[in-house]
Amino acid sequence: MLTSEQILDLLRSAFTELFEIDPARVTLDARLGEDLEIDSIDAVDLIERVRRVIGRKVTPEDFRSVRTVGDLVQAIERLAEG
Repeated sequence: MLTSEQILDLLRSAFTELFEIDPARVTLDARLGEDLEIDSIDAVDLIERVRRVIGRKVTPEDFRSVRTVGDLVQAIERLAEG
């Protein structure tokens, strides 16, 4: 089971590798669209990365209410538990 901090570290790495975003910008309060400029196509890449990390099937519906990095961490925690 991954901790919230481990998930955040994984997300920082993913945002850096996939989108060349400075890890310092990836905070729990950072808004995916407005602050990090993640669009729907980027989200597909991110969902694929999450699926590989947690080893479970992940669908876009699992992330429908995600707006911030903190929301994303919570969604991944739920999926990892389930």
